[in-house]
Amino acid sequence: MSEPLDEQCVNTIRFLSVDMVQKADSGHPGMPLGAAPMAYVLWTRFLKFNPVNPVWINRDRFVLSAGHASALLYSLLYLTGYALSLDDIRQFRQWGSKTPGHPERGHTPGVEVTTGPLGQGMANAIGMAIAEAQLAARYNRPGHAPIDHHTYAMLSDGDLMEGVGAEAASLAGHLGLGKLICLYDDNHVTLSAGTDISFTEDRGARFRTYGWHTTRVEDGNDLAAIANALTQARAETRRPSLILIRTHIGYGSPEQDSYTSHGSPLGEDDVRKTKEKLHWPPEPAFMVPDAALAHFRQALERGARAEAAWNDRFAAYTHAFPEQASELLSSLRGELPVGWNTDIPVFPADAKGIATREASSKIMNAIAPKLPALTGGSADLDPSTKTALKGFGDFNPPVTAGEDNQGSEGGGWSYAGRNLHFGVREHAMGAIANGLAAHGGLIPYGATFLIFSDYMRPPIRLAALSHLHVILVFTHDSIALGEDGPTHQPVEQLANLRAIPNLTLLRPADANETAVAWQIALETRGRPVLLVLTRQAVPTLDRTRYASAQGVRRGAYVLSDAKDRKPQLILIGSGSEVGLIVAAAERLQQEGIAVRCVSMPSWDLFDALTKAERDAVIPPSVPARLAVEAGATQGWHRYVGDAGDVIGVDRFGASARGETVLCEYGFTIDSVYARAKALLA
Repeated sequence: MSEPLDEQCVNTIRFLSVDMVQKADSGHPGMPLGAAPMAYVLWTRFLKFNPVNPVWINRDRFVLSAGHASALLYSLLYLTGYALSLDDIRQFRQWGSKTPGHPERGHTPGVEVTTGPLGQGMANAIGMAIAEAQLAARYNRPGHAPIDHHTYAMLSDGDLMEGVGAEAASLAGHLGLGKLICLYDDNHVTLSAGTDISFTEDRGARFRTYGWHTTRVEDGNDLAAIANALTQARAETRRPSLILIRTHIGYGSPEQDSYTSHGSPLGEDDVRKTKEKLHWPPEPAFMVPDAALAHFRQALERGARAEAAWNDRFAAYTHAFPEQASELLSSLRGELPVGWNTDIPVFPADAKGIATREASSKIMNAIAPKLPALTGGSADLDPSTKTALKGFGDFNPPVTAGEDNQGSEGGGWSYAGRNLHFGVREHAMGAIANGLAAHGGLIPYGATFLIFSDYMRPPIRLAALSHLHVILVFTHDSIALGEDGPTHQPVEQLANLRAIPNLTLLRPADANETAVAWQIALETRGRPVLLVLTRQAVPTLDRTRYASAQGVRRGAYVLSDAKDRKPQLILIGSGSEVGLIVAAAERLQQEGIAVRCVSMPSWDLFDALTKAERDAVIPPSVPARLAVEAGATQGWHRYVGDAGDVIGVDRFGASARGETVLCEYGFTIDSVYARAKALLA
């Protein structure tokens, strides 16, 4: 291939991107102009993919963490033969197009993850690399490697500045993820200015101290140097790699090296000048030379050959290791094995009960042996969140001979371990879990205290937006936490999380509701599921007296009812407060008041029912309704109506024993009884 063809291909990427932004009168032309050479080298010489089958299991993963440069990615997808047309390219950022302003997983063929909030994609890529390493360690055998691919990410200055990027990079270096390669578009410019005003650290030195292999390319247009750096990175198997490539934002334009080229169209005059500077015809827009397109479309033949060869290897693997192959394929398809839930415990009635976090631990460890896809961990809180999978080892770099090979659960350190130790990195944990889910083959979970969901909200929102099946276990769910006080006692977090579309939040009332909640979490597809659990013990309800915990599947259900009478009053509770409304109802019933108790662990599941189904649980004809939850009252009024009432927490907590705080805040049988009676006055 001649050098002029290389230049033509690079400029094709550049000017498809520039023309997209110009036609839309919106977008980011600067990075595509500067980073097109590195993208070209990666996509034509190194990246393993099949455009005809974007979900081929053993493809390399490519993450554009700098999602504002989406025009660059769309150009590559179109040119290499994905199901993206030139008309789609022309509809960049328009209503209903396949080319939205930032890449969206599931919307555009070939887009692996939704990016735009900086740092998230970098952490997603680290999750993908973890998934590849774990699946390879568990399923590959001598002479057979069904899982063997790299993860590449393209980063900007902003990705390296964001805290989530730093958290995730630190963990990646510790884990020695040798198949993770990040290309850093080091253009010295951000949205509002040059990096000299805010970002002058030695980035390479920082990543070397994280444990990364780093190399520098001084000229971002030097294709041979970029290729050499990628070759070196691929040869490094024990450390992730960062390639720092010195580029020029807005390369070739009058705005080169200026922040003005970051996020605004160049304008017709400057587009013409840029094309003239780089020897590109000013017209027509969206020009793709035949020779360049033919060269890019060689990806179709390469991809078909690569997948066909892998299919042959996988057939041999299946013949040699049929059980492992079947299990791997089932996990990659997102299937739950037959009998996965047969050992879930049924908890006997117990007035003292257990904390739902404790019940969750028993349930997880009953499921884990039959559900190999389940993997995850906590942000340094396993002893408190109770989320360790016992006997399944820790995910950590395989040790060499003579080193201690014992993880915290005695299962040894290796990439096959299913317990991930995220460290005190909640934000990174959420984004890495998204990457694990996006990779496929695993059902990831992450765990921390509910209060620290505040540190995780960006990846939770992106999981919902991206339709990713991620399970998040949030314990210590209320002011009942006690002595740690208001800094650690969640108040507004439930309302905040419930506001996120396409998310299921479950706050189970007792151990048996927790068992059903876990089943829902594992059966759910296309959305994150949040399990909100107690630190303190709550009564395990006697299901011979109260309705089956399977009612959790409906979001809210009638737990107990007035016999042969229309209810005068409805008490609604979630989580730990369900035991409270049950006790208050008994007192009210002794006075001849017909009371219905409703357990409401999930607003979104309840709201998904038909109106008739919802009205059967909370009849509009019964205006006296009292909701009780140890969290913000915001949102509860939609269920209690104008004539109802809510006992909640609309101020910060306090430091004292949990029982004392609950009493002072009105979470007592006497308080529920009095507020309920007031509704009937």
